[in-house]
Amino acid sequence: MRWIWIDRFVAFESGRSARAVKALSHAEDLFADHFPGYPIMPAPLMLEGLAQTGGILVGEARDFREKVVLAKVPTAKFHREVFPGRLLTYDAEILTLREEGAAVLGKIWLDSELIVEAEIFFAHLDQSRSQQLFGDQNFVFSGELKNLLGLARKVSSHPSS
Repeated sequence: MRWIWIDRFVAFESGRSARAVKALSHAEDLFADHFPGYPIMPAPLMLEGLAQTGGILVGEARDFREKVVLAKVPTAKFHREVFPGRLLTYDAEILTLREEGAAVLGKIWLDSELIVEAEIFFAHLDQSRSQQLFGDQNFVFSGELKNLLGLARKVSSHPSS
């Protein structure tokens, strides 16, 4: 099972930046267990949504010639907890884009308040290396993430949407 932590893109500038949102519903399974009686959004899942936003941006920037995988998160600062019923905004900006990978600056906002800052590194796996490790399946950009990418491209081509 693959979890998607993006509901939709609201801005997308190919090769530069992307903005996506995630509405945190009280009905999401994660809030039943994290933590009972005091439901909060787990920090790693917030970071995952930011990585998904940045990963789609990086993959699209290179026309999906390689698989994009999360390599490391050298820095991440969390400024506060987030409760259900709120809307997260993920901002991702490409800092560097090279043959072997990319660095992305990510920020998560709650209304106008900055709640997370992170630097995320992605690695590009060329076709021969990724086939050795994972076979033919494009495990990164499939299913729902591919649908979100299509929506991101629509946002990119119609910025007033």
